[in-house]
Amino acid sequence: GTLKCIQTMAEVVVKSPRDCREYRALSLENGLRVLLVSDQQMKEDTEDNDPDCTVSDDCESGTSDDENEQVSCLEEEKAPSMEKSSSNLAAAALCVGVGSFSDPDELPGLAHLVEHMLFMGSEKYPKQNEFDAFLKKHGGLSNASTDCEQTLFHFEVRRKNFKEALDRFAQFFVSPLLNKRSSEAEIQAVDSEFQMSLQSDAARKLQLLSSQSRRGNPFSKFLWGNMKTLQLVPQEQGLDVNVHAREFYARAYSANYMTLVVVSGEMLDTLENWVTEIFSQVPKNGLSQPSFGDCLLPFDELFHHVVKVQPVKEIHQVDIVWQLPCMFHTYRCKPLHYVGWLLGHEGPGSVLSVLRQKGWALEIVAGNGEEGYEYNSSFSLFSCSIILTEEGLMNVFECCSVVFQYLEMLRCRGPQRRIFDELKTIEDIEFQFQEQMEPVDFAVDVVKNMQLFCPEEYLTGDTLMFEFDEQMIVNVQNALLPGSANITILSSNFTQCDLNETEPWFQTAYLTEEIPKLWDDAWSKLDLHPDLHFPPPNRFIATYFDLKPPDCPDTLEPVVIYSTDTSKLWFKKDSKFHVPKGQPLRTVGSALCCMLPYITRKLMYMFILSSALNLIISK
Repeated sequence: GTLKCIQTMAEVVVKSPRDCREYRALSLENGLRVLLVSDQQMKEDTEDNDPDCTVSDDCESGTSDDENEQVSCLEEEKAPSMEKSSSNLAAAALCVGVGSFSDPDELPGLAHLVEHMLFMGSEKYPKQNEFDAFLKKHGGLSNASTDCEQTLFHFEVRRKNFKEALDRFAQFFVSPLLNKRSSEAEIQAVDSEFQMSLQSDAARKLQLLSSQSRRGNPFSKFLWGNMKTLQLVPQEQGLDVNVHAREFYARAYSANYMTLVVVSGEMLDTLENWVTEIFSQVPKNGLSQPSFGDCLLPFDELFHHVVKVQPVKEIHQVDIVWQLPCMFHTYRCKPLHYVGWLLGHEGPGSVLSVLRQKGWALEIVAGNGEEGYEYNSSFSLFSCSIILTEEGLMNVFECCSVVFQYLEMLRCRGPQRRIFDELKTIEDIEFQFQEQMEPVDFAVDVVKNMQLFCPEEYLTGDTLMFEFDEQMIVNVQNALLPGSANITILSSNFTQCDLNETEPWFQTAYLTEEIPKLWDDAWSKLDLHPDLHFPPPNRFIATYFDLKPPDCPDTLEPVVIYSTDTSKLWFKKDSKFHVPKGQPLRTVGSALCCMLPYITRKLMYMFILSSALNLIISK
């Protein structure tokens, strides 16, 4: 009989008022959740000018990940020969709600390997890399990434070839070959990606943090995978990696764990027919989706230590990290964003302003980035990272004390409805006037949201702040205590002689020390810092968005409206997008800027100017 959707939710997806795309959320009979996106402004490619391309086993895979931030942080590839504008490229993304946390203990990196192997042919399209060859022939590309609890696949291609590409793509999840030849080849690819990540301080810090976690929590696993874990050790232990890869696929790649976004210029009914026909074949294994909510938090009392690390880059930095329970349920209030924004604020009364006045710090970043390793079903991490000066490195205790004093001020004063409302308003305005993303970028963003949010909130759940929940914010602020923080100090001044421990996977030199009793005693009875306070009301938040009538003739290019012997002011009124936005750009031209002795001075001036502007707009 005719394949049909089990449920269609046509009008429930909340979108920006300026969003001209049409949406339809549905679920297939096998449990696969789908968002159809019809973009009627997408161009139809009618030119028959595809470059010649022969599909062969020698075609290179386009599935390489960038491991610099984590196995989940992919670096988009761009086809250098693609002459067509991306406006006629349709796109799709599929997210499987299983990742490296589900690796078997004896085979670290197996989820990452299986992700690679799916590109190596299916029963319907058996040639290796045939999917990537097809995309390249038709102006497209693909990529994939493995996170802790999600595995993501996506592609883009010319619209006229979209349905055929969808069918080829779907076979990854219907009947992949997963043969021994492809597993051996892709182990080398996984190892190559690991080797590239060895010089990433972000990856090294992550693995060092993972090595400190307790056994039994999935964060303790080696999430990348390499030649040792996927080939050498399995051979010694008599494990058949290919057999385990097939077992992992059967357990993890179930339709009811999957979400799918398709973006093209066809009507919604057409897209629904295509998706129902093609993706209803994806099997469902009948098992519940893996979750790690019952695991103990990853760190025990040893977490409250000082860890000194030798970085790859020339840098001085202190990271203060806390562990929290899973925070998925807090998305409507976003307390991590609220506290992180206040802690990372750069205006008067902020942590950074106090540290800069003393010459101790250059930059600060605080909060939770919502990547899988810091935001998952088992736990969340909240961090405050400060780029230090040489003098700041000599005063790490004092720098940390200022952070803890600010958090103490937040606890004493309580959650501020004004601050929350300002953040909410800013996000609302951004959403109201958001610019349209490229189809493939949009699909990647939304398909991950679909793993966490209901259809109404597919487009809004990760960004908008819906409701002020005082107790939820209080809970987070009360958890960020000095006595539960891990302090990691990175400095290029540290030498191998200073650090007597080595992390086994990345060979990171480090030293773990107990936090001095004097520090803990001082932090247990903090006084409020007189220079730390909430930021004043944000006077730059717009409230009026009506466009003024044109008061000058329309021009194709910017025109000079003010000129002196040393400067010119150019202006171009927007006559296309009609949004209440402006973009001031300033260029300073001087032959001195290109001379080596002046480059450092130029960079210093840009940093000082940027810092001064941040102070102005934060007042």
